[in-house]
Amino acid sequence: MNSRHSIPSGPSDSAGPGRTAGALPRRTLLGALGAAVVTGAVSRPTRAAAASSQTAADYVLVSRQAWGADESLRFGPDGTETWSPEYHPVQTLSVHHTGSPNGEANPAARVRTIYRDQTVTKGWGDIGYNYLIDASGLVYEGRWSGTDGDAAHNAAGQLVTGAHIGGYNTGNVGIALLGTLVGTPPTAAARTALVQLLAELAVRHSIDPQREKVVYVNPANGALWDGPAISGHLDWAATDCPGGTLYTQLPAIRAAVADLIAQ
Repeated sequence: MNSRHSIPSGPSDSAGPGRTAGALPRRTLLGALGAAVVTGAVSRPTRAAAASSQTAADYVLVSRQAWGADESLRFGPDGTETWSPEYHPVQTLSVHHTGSPNGEANPAARVRTIYRDQTVTKGWGDIGYNYLIDASGLVYEGRWSGTDGDAAHNAAGQLVTGAHIGGYNTGNVGIALLGTLVGTPPTAAARTALVQLLAELAVRHSIDPQREKVVYVNPANGALWDGPAISGHLDWAATDCPGGTLYTQLPAIRAAVADLIAQ
């Protein structure tokens, strides 16, 4: 990964006892998504099911089962879950890049590599991002969030705490585009999926995508931050993430999210 891509120091903003997680539900296969992605992809509308309005724009969500997450890695030798999930209301949405090579032929393999690195090598117990997006526009389910079938959320609609901005993870959705976007822009497909995902989350959690200043208060540790409702990692920390090229596009992405919501 890029040397200035700031990596959080641990899996969550506050520690808690572990608990055993249930099995993931099977999801509907939409079609052939490549050899590494064979089951569990679902079409997810840009607006949550609870939202009253509808839009024709959809993204494709690849479940953890589909991209090949080895769920046994989340548990210690004694069967205890290493990183027990915590859930909180969403306050803000943050965009990242992974700092990995661009144009990889098997993006699901990259997601598995990130998962193993953060889960096992770093010892966090799971992947830190809530969602990841590849160059073709597929959206990958990140941090395990329970058995209700709603990626990144529990049955009450609260966000599972990830690990993508050290000290500021609780209530902060972390979305990572695969690749290094310092001097390379995201593909049109990746950008479209990002806009669609951000629009769904903004509607679901009553977030104004063009609001220039929100006051974030971390309920786990009391940390304060203020900045745009849709931010880049470098708005929070000394890092080049989400890459200078993607970061310069964020104003236009926020506007595109607002336009999509207004349709």
